[in-house]
Amino acid sequence: MMKGFLTILFFIPLFSTATSWQQVTIVCKEKQIAAQVLQEEVQRRTGLTWPITNKMPENGPVIVFRSTTCAPESYHIRNVSGNNRELIYVDGDGARGLLYGAGYLLRIMAYAPQQVTLPDILKVDASPEKAVRGHQIGYRNLANSYDGWTPEQYEQYIRDLAIFGANSIEAIPFMPPSPHFHLPSLDMNLRISGFCKKYDLDFSVWTPATFDLKDTAKRTHYLLQFDTLFRQAVRLDAVFFPGGDPGNNPPQLVIPLLEELSVSLKKYHPKARIWLSLQGYNPEECAFVYAYIHQRLPAWLGGIVVGPSSPSLEDTRAALPARYPIRHYPDITHTVRCDYPVVWWDPVFAVTLGREPVNPQPLYYANIYRFIAPYMDGFISYSDGAHDDINKMVWSMLGWNSQADVREILTQYSNFFFGTPFQEDAADGILALEKNWDGAIADNGGIEATLILWQKLEQDHPELASNWRWQMCLLRAYYDAYTRKRAIREAALEAAVNRTLLEAGDAIGRAEKILQQADNVVQPQWRNRIIALCDALFKSVALQTSVAKYQAAGPERGAVLDFLDRPLNNRWWLEDQFRYIRTLPETAQRKALDTIARWENPGPGSYYDAVGNISKSPHVVRTEDLHTDPLIRRSDAPGFDWWESGYSRKRLSWMVSLRWPSAMRYDHLDTTAHYVIRITGYGESLLRANGVRLTPGLYHKGVGELKEFAVPPELSKTGTLLLTWDTIDEEHLNWRQHSRVTEVWLIKL
Repeated sequence: MMKGFLTILFFIPLFSTATSWQQVTIVCKEKQIAAQVLQEEVQRRTGLTWPITNKMPENGPVIVFRSTTCAPESYHIRNVSGNNRELIYVDGDGARGLLYGAGYLLRIMAYAPQQVTLPDILKVDASPEKAVRGHQIGYRNLANSYDGWTPEQYEQYIRDLAIFGANSIEAIPFMPPSPHFHLPSLDMNLRISGFCKKYDLDFSVWTPATFDLKDTAKRTHYLLQFDTLFRQAVRLDAVFFPGGDPGNNPPQLVIPLLEELSVSLKKYHPKARIWLSLQGYNPEECAFVYAYIHQRLPAWLGGIVVGPSSPSLEDTRAALPARYPIRHYPDITHTVRCDYPVVWWDPVFAVTLGREPVNPQPLYYANIYRFIAPYMDGFISYSDGAHDDINKMVWSMLGWNSQADVREILTQYSNFFFGTPFQEDAADGILALEKNWDGAIADNGGIEATLILWQKLEQDHPELASNWRWQMCLLRAYYDAYTRKRAIREAALEAAVNRTLLEAGDAIGRAEKILQQADNVVQPQWRNRIIALCDALFKSVALQTSVAKYQAAGPERGAVLDFLDRPLNNRWWLEDQFRYIRTLPETAQRKALDTIARWENPGPGSYYDAVGNISKSPHVVRTEDLHTDPLIRRSDAPGFDWWESGYSRKRLSWMVSLRWPSAMRYDHLDTTAHYVIRITGYGESLLRANGVRLTPGLYHKGVGELKEFAVPPELSKTGTLLLTWDTIDEEHLNWRQHSRVTEVWLIKL
């Protein structure tokens, strides 16, 4: 692992004195991409055109790029004043170090029309902590935006990532056509290879085998594809082969394939190496890989990648020879059903925003990064689209300095991509978007305050209307606020339905009319703005927010527009129940309606929890938080099922679960009463009350089906019950088949 110098990160508002620069000469003895990037990005933001020359001019301010021998990728910046001129020296470790020096200047410059402001004192020494700092931006249909990019958009994005400190780009070749492709897969990946050569960034490819490696014809075709890629790529530094996710081949077949592949790779790219992940491998398969590495010490192996469903970073480091580095494959692109889910996310967001919304979470991911940093030698993040742009920039910067101030990173981000005058307001707006997801949506009044902030910025800066990063922040601000308004109203409508169902007469008819009130849009102007922003984002950055309208690859792939009007209460389930209940005899109808009406209100002295719902789980004991358990290894984190492509008509509470709660606590119980515990969920539920294992009287295992446990009176005579669950080893099952708890009632008899 590389040790770094202290990295000093300035941002404009803290400068005590600063000088405006207009006509500046950029000097470099040989052609440097750093000089070109500085020239073009300044011109784009100010209109100034700074000439590039290899000779020092006689007068005027100058920025001098000098390639020097220093720590890998490091840069040093100094300014000198004298003889009526200002000079800034950028010394860097070759082309890459100089590019990062230029990136630093671009991030901290104050921009105005025909003017740039820089601090009067510049003294910066920076060296990255991590040797690998990259992102996967695969040109494939499963991405929610990349497949619609032109080569020019890819180049600019690669440049942007480099400006924020990235040194590696990972592509995904051999992909079938997408309706959004501008070029065939191979052609675009060769272009990306060329861009990496231009900017002196490492180029890697992610290449799973999604077929049975015993199929010799498919195996041969697979290797031939690689030979073409290797021969035509102008730069290639690494090949990443995931053991699983996707793919389902044992290492006994994978390793011979990689050995054969390495021969062709070495022929065309002698310094390139193959990286392997153990994703999806069981302990025996992992042991086989480690034994092979220890015995053979293969020269073709660059290192091990740790990603979703891999052994942990700690376990991998302990098992791997020290000579082989570990690269993390962090999922900073998904919100649910992933390694780093949004913790205790309100289910209302889970069923509307889904798995790939615009998801700036700078503080959350910084906390994760700092926790895992000691175990990894670098990272190339998993990304499925432009929606996680802020997360990528934050991770890139933390790869230089893990202790960098997150708000300062966001200020530099806002300065560079949005503009200097309001960089702090925009940075705070991004932090506010992250806070929108804290706690119960109805209780989070900050959501509307966040929208007001972004609306003010939107009104004051119409020049940013076509900026896709700006559009994404606005989309989230409007979507969150609109969803909160809907959630509050639809919860009130369902409460009114439950009261109505207890009344005589045509209760179902009246209840249906109450549910239909949700068809009247609560904030039509916000809804229209969301639709307009989704359209603007498709045009600006090919963000596919709808399957039908924008040909997104699937509902989970960022199709937030398709769920803009999805019921946030149990309307669909209720309507289905009403149709069924109408077929029952009158006495049975009354019983069924009473059951529905009292579902979440079991009566005085009884209690209900939807255990994974942050707003409906008052008795769930939460152990640790993200400060002490940032990876949620010892804590509860709700899971969100995604049935019928997000359009399931089941009760919403059945789609939100805990594997089983750490504990549930009830105080102030009636010491003379008898109680029964009722549970819904899936699979097993080995329940204890105050440490005593309970025997079920009813034990159904299907979704929405009931389990019941009588509580022996001696257990509740103290007035307190603590429910816990015995764990069960179900690692042999797919995670979808794991047992889980969705609802718990404590019923006073």
